[in-house]
Amino acid sequence: MNEIIVSGMRPTGKLHLGHYLGVIQNWVNLQDKYDCYFFAADWHALTTKYDKTDELRQNTLDVVMDWLACGIDPEKSVIYVQSLVPEIAELNIYLSMITPQNWVERDPTLKDMAKILKTKEGQGSQVNYGLMGYPVLMSADIMMFNADCVPVGIDQVAHIEITRDIARRFNNLYGEEFFHEAKPLLNHCSLICGLDGNKMGKSFNNDIKISDTAEATSKKIMSAITDRSRLRKDDPGHPDDCEVAFKYWTIFGDEDEVSTVRCECEKGLRGCAQCKRQLGDKINEKLSEIRERRKYYEENPQLVEKIIAEGSAKARVRAQQVLADVRRLVKMY
Repeated sequence: MNEIIVSGMRPTGKLHLGHYLGVIQNWVNLQDKYDCYFFAADWHALTTKYDKTDELRQNTLDVVMDWLACGIDPEKSVIYVQSLVPEIAELNIYLSMITPQNWVERDPTLKDMAKILKTKEGQGSQVNYGLMGYPVLMSADIMMFNADCVPVGIDQVAHIEITRDIARRFNNLYGEEFFHEAKPLLNHCSLICGLDGNKMGKSFNNDIKISDTAEATSKKIMSAITDRSRLRKDDPGHPDDCEVAFKYWTIFGDEDEVSTVRCECEKGLRGCAQCKRQLGDKINEKLSEIRERRKYYEENPQLVEKIIAEGSAKARVRAQQVLADVRRLVKMY
């Protein structure tokens, strides 16, 4: 057997280029080397969106459609929805019983989410019980399939530590080296900022979605920030100071194209508007096949539902095997 990888995303809406470049592209490559379990984390979505569930089901479908369009293959990877694998909830109970409170409170993910909640009107300083338990549920997601690795960015390595700690504590308490201590599998994928130079995100209204039309993408690109010091079209530019557009070129253009853009910009032979029009064309070219596949799944939602159902059933088979051993070790009735 190959080593097992588990990773997921909260279904909060259609995915954008940040998700594609920072996560999904890496998943596509990993599914040829590992046994991959990819899940839509709908329970995790409830930790902060418990009162906004009207779109949860559609958001879940949209996330899976984006994965499929980008190349996640249900013949190679297990694609499932978290809440359709109830064994995760039972494992979460056992893990929550052995996890010290201070382990949860120091988790960086929880700290970040709590800070966001405190700034939202009406939430005050309240953190709900479900959010407090987020780190343990995340550990249950990973340990449910006894994962060997979890693909993460360098800034997320600390998030995996609590899972390793809980796995080690479980093994020590119940006298068997059963759970693997999942290793962070660093990805070195390209990161992309939003059109305004800040982190790309739906809530910031600065994103380009995988499912956007070519026309919408071109229009959005025209709003991208460029070299703020450049006043006229024929002024010499400073590509390294171009906050968004040139960075996008380094991701979507080939070596010759990037070199040409740099040279023409520095010599004042390339205006920013012209540059962004060409950039929009380049991005649309790169995404054209993905968007064609995305449209196919939009027109055949029953196929997506079937993939989710079959993937969740596969996930449950593995989860039931692991949970049976967990119940034996904990000495449940």
